[in-house]
Amino acid sequence: MSEVSDIIAANAAFYTAFAAGDFAALAALWADQETISCIHPGWPAIVGRMSVIGSWREILNNPGRPQIVCAEPYAIVDGDHGRVICIELVDGAPLAATNYFRHIDGAWRLVHHQSSAIAQFAAGADDPTEHGRSIH
Repeated sequence: MSEVSDIIAANAAFYTAFAAGDFAALAALWADQETISCIHPGWPAIVGRMSVIGSWREILNNPGRPQIVCAEPYAIVDGDHGRVICIELVDGAPLAATNYFRHIDGAWRLVHHQSSAIAQFAAGADDPTEHGRSIH
């Protein structure tokens, strides 16, 4: 597999673990470092392995947790760092998400996750694709 295929596979494993409610698999995908971070929609920034992993445990233990599907993943790899930019469909509503990875001991491990609502562009607003690549 190429680096891009490998990081896309790691990203897919993250969403598969979430969908299955598999906390152990989800936690294993994160780097074992105190410098990891996460920003869930509407939450403040979370830093540190215990806090980040705890936030995922809390979400997975919630019986009303949303269904999340990753769409349109786009990988950017730069040496031992990479990120996947995608659309998260959260109970059908689109969010923009970025999952940052580091290649550690032969595997891509998450070091940061962030997702947020996608703003609706008003009629006549600048085309967001004019200034760079758009994934929608």
